[in-house]
Amino acid sequence: MDRNALYYGDCYDVLTKHVPSESVDLVYLDPPFNSNRDYNVLFKEQTGAPAEAQVKAFTDTWKWSPDLYAEWDAFVDTCPNQPLVSLMQSFIQYLKRNDVTAYLARMTPRLYELHRVLKPTGSLYLHCDPAASHYLKIILDMIFGPGNFRNEITWKRTNAKGNMSKRFARNHDVLLSFTKDAQNAIWHADALFTKYDEGDLGIKTASKYSHIDPDGRRFQLDNLISPNPNRPNLIYEFLGVTRVWRWTRERMQAAYDAGLVVQPSPGSVPRFKRYLDEQRGLAADDVWVDIPPLNSQAAERLGYPTQKPVALLKRILEASSNPGDVVLDPFCGCGTTVMAAQELGRKWIGIDITATATSLIEARLFDSFGIHNGKRGDYDILGLPTTEAEAIELANRDKHEFQKWAISLVPRAMPWQEKKGADGGVDGFVRFRFQPIKKETDLVIISVKGGQNLKMDDVKNLEATMKANKAALGFLISLVPATKGIIDWAQKVGTVKSPEGGTPVPAIQTRTVGQLLRGEAFTFPWNSTIHGIPKAGEGQGKLEV
Repeated sequence: MDRNALYYGDCYDVLTKHVPSESVDLVYLDPPFNSNRDYNVLFKEQTGAPAEAQVKAFTDTWKWSPDLYAEWDAFVDTCPNQPLVSLMQSFIQYLKRNDVTAYLARMTPRLYELHRVLKPTGSLYLHCDPAASHYLKIILDMIFGPGNFRNEITWKRTNAKGNMSKRFARNHDVLLSFTKDAQNAIWHADALFTKYDEGDLGIKTASKYSHIDPDGRRFQLDNLISPNPNRPNLIYEFLGVTRVWRWTRERMQAAYDAGLVVQPSPGSVPRFKRYLDEQRGLAADDVWVDIPPLNSQAAERLGYPTQKPVALLKRILEASSNPGDVVLDPFCGCGTTVMAAQELGRKWIGIDITATATSLIEARLFDSFGIHNGKRGDYDILGLPTTEAEAIELANRDKHEFQKWAISLVPRAMPWQEKKGADGGVDGFVRFRFQPIKKETDLVIISVKGGQNLKMDDVKNLEATMKANKAALGFLISLVPATKGIIDWAQKVGTVKSPEGGTPVPAIQTRTVGQLLRGEAFTFPWNSTIHGIPKAGEGQGKLEV
């Protein structure tokens, strides 16, 4: 693998068509699952004609749709692991066709492919919800073999009390860890020690390290006497005390000169000052409470509902991979796995079914590491349209994904998470700031039209929405060029100019996807910078006509 890669598409298609067998060192996946829904509702059998399933960036949807029926039937017919097929057929038979079995039917072929692409030394970490972890564990046993199960890790993801009227609060996620070959899997135990934090010291640790230096360092006085009495070469007098010591006289004297050997009282046995901050720390176990969730004020928080902290992924990568290894995340979402892999010097493959994810990860990689995609960049984005014909094909296949992809052509733009019927024709937004005049940001709203014609109402609605929300700019993206009437109307809206001068830019600008693909970008005012990745809820609830 020469270059890192970010794929747009269904991970099953990407895995089967583009990822060779035994080419990946570590897999982490956090597939979406709607754990907020009542558990009994998940098991309610679906009736009537199944609706087409759409897996979206911010919506967990698992349904028995026509495409799932077709995919599952094809897997049953071709999978060489027939015990695995029989297991899943039993689940479907006894649990019925509901959201849970739809989820399991989606996951089983993907987990089978992930096992295929893992190297013999590789590991897989599946991040899941307790509502389905027990089923997934059995499926993984059938794919990897029970002897390759390593851990069921509990991560405390929230401190919220939750609903305790009928049960204990549900505050944790589960990570199931499997290796392809338990005897040869990469494992770094030394990476799993966490430094002692004095604010979180347990009673036992605090009582052991009960002494504190004037500079605030906590230490304990440790024993210097050898447990083996038959060491005549280590018998000598030191500070008036003769014992069988652990160290030679020369080492003892050097430690004493360095202030590390002390005599608590005249005539007492010398002791060694063992500092808490020099110890390896606490060995990590399978209950992780030391990695806090991302609260609303966390610096790395992006507003992505299922975002995980980078520290969580770094622990996994440091434990089960080496620098230069290939890490794969088939549901990479906002790119936390990609970010951790890049920081730790691992190669990476990210896959996601939404254009939103690729756009967001692209911005994160540039902000954190200054790297770009493309032929002259550091990684490739694959699967997104690169021509007008491909854009038209995407618009015909899935208008919602076309909108998200079109929005991603504007740097740092994000989809508008509208309430049904209340978006006013707005599909996305981005913010910019005049530098250094203004501290606050200005809003740009984006409207995408994927049809074969534009109407005057399209630009009129955009203008009305801009006025209602005090947006400085409006961008209209379309498949077909704007008519002369639309262009004339947009020109009448006026221009926007930097407080420091420069050439004014049109307040409403129109571009076709073809123009944007050719590099004919929208124009921002002179001396302005596009705002960083939008935080949670930014602009939410403001776009109303």
